[in-house]
Amino acid sequence: MRVFVAGASGAIGTRLVPQLIHRGHEVIGSATSPESANRVQALGAEATVLDLLDPRAVRDAVVAAEPEAIVHEATALANLSDFKHFDRSFAQTNRLRTEGTDALLEAAREAGVRRFVAQSYATARYARQGGIAKSEDDPLEADVPEAARQSWDAMAYLDRVVPEAGGVVLRYGVFYGEPDDVLVQTVRKRMWPIVGQGAGVTSFIHLDDAAAATVLALEHDGPAVYNIVDDEPAAARVWLPEVARIVGAKPPRRFPTWLARLFAGETVVLMGTESRGASNAKAKGELGWTLRYPSWRRGFADLYAEPTAATSADAVLVRSPSGQPSARA
Repeated sequence: MRVFVAGASGAIGTRLVPQLIHRGHEVIGSATSPESANRVQALGAEATVLDLLDPRAVRDAVVAAEPEAIVHEATALANLSDFKHFDRSFAQTNRLRTEGTDALLEAAREAGVRRFVAQSYATARYARQGGIAKSEDDPLEADVPEAARQSWDAMAYLDRVVPEAGGVVLRYGVFYGEPDDVLVQTVRKRMWPIVGQGAGVTSFIHLDDAAAATVLALEHDGPAVYNIVDDEPAAARVWLPEVARIVGAKPPRRFPTWLARLFAGETVVLMGTESRGASNAKAKGELGWTLRYPSWRRGFADLYAEPTAATSADAVLVRSPSGQPSARA
């Protein structure tokens, strides 16, 4: 197919474009500047500089590209740091998830494009009750902190309008995989504490695995919603110390909830103490998706481990004198 990828120069877009081309698709990728458009071209795609918040420009670009499918991966999530003022930090991304989605869907209708895939989010979205790994059919959290309400509403809007148009929504986990991953940097600096009992659950996903799932979703009929996460949702008290160990950092600090609420805000406290992760059973079953990194433990170890850190939390594969692999605890 000819595939129009909005946000092709972003973290997942740069992983997605090569996988689409390898799968035999032609790709037209949008970028926000000539420099980022050059990066898209270097990946083997056609490139166009486009403001997704300009509906007329979006319409003209999509009609000119004559795609058979559209993938919406555009966000403005680089260098986020102020999670206390959540909606302020996510304001541009919220517009891309609402106004940008509307512009792309309208362009798709005008151009006769029937396949549409859009990026959403899984971790901390589901109701904070019951088990730790939620399915796509489980209810979303209704009691959202005021500072994050616009951001949650923007994701809920995208989750609604894309399937209504016959498209597919992908609720990704927390991305990792970039060499300069911000999460890894903050853990190394001991700037990501365990809040309270650290019971808040996170679902992770490696960028390459997210891109692979996106290719499969593009080739699957909608409407549908899928959690794109790995096999191991983990509480903060589990993953934070383990990631710190892997990257050679000191153990994370621990903050009482009242102190974290004072400095980081209610949204961060809820995410660190009560949030739920997601199940990938539906995506694996319906899309035939196989993960390169079924667990964040192996993924972080392969990518970010210090030379002295073990490559796995459980065992290291070594060669026996006969040359056969064996496990050493």
